[in-house]
Amino acid sequence: MESPDIVEKILRLSSEGWGKKRIAKELGISPNTVKRYRRQGQWLPYSAPKRAKKLETLDVWLEDMFTLHKGNAEVVRQELVRQHNIHANLRTIERAVKPFRQKALVSAKATVRFETPPGKQMQIDFGSMSVKIAGEVTKIYFFAAVLGFSRRQYIQAFTHE
Repeated sequence: MESPDIVEKILRLSSEGWGKKRIAKELGISPNTVKRYRRQGQWLPYSAPKRAKKLETLDVWLEDMFTLHKGNAEVVRQELVRQHNIHANLRTIERAVKPFRQKALVSAKATVRFETPPGKQMQIDFGSMSVKIAGEVTKIYFFAAVLGFSRRQYIQAFTHE
């Protein structure tokens, strides 16, 4: 596909009486390209052909089956035949579930635990908040400790008196 500037040059040179071979040689393009743009008479953006896709209306179903079968595209393909009587190539199913696979991968990476050996790490947090106790506003302080290996928690609330 040529740029609009090149097409404009093709049409201008053509209107000046140049032949398609001469224009092609001048611009360094194929004579068939010159012929096509002379026939069109203008630059048109490329548009991909619209094809009906087998799985176009089944996005939600595909995601549900992908999740149910833990990412196994072959089982999803078999379910597609069984439930919808649609026969599709395994590669077609793999392409269709690719966004779901990427989403699952991102989700899995986001929830990976940071493993530490026993007794090596502990997270400690402090916090405070004001609450009403017996109609009186009281400031409560919190201490929380979580062991890195076992995830065992210790939480203590107290007032500062």
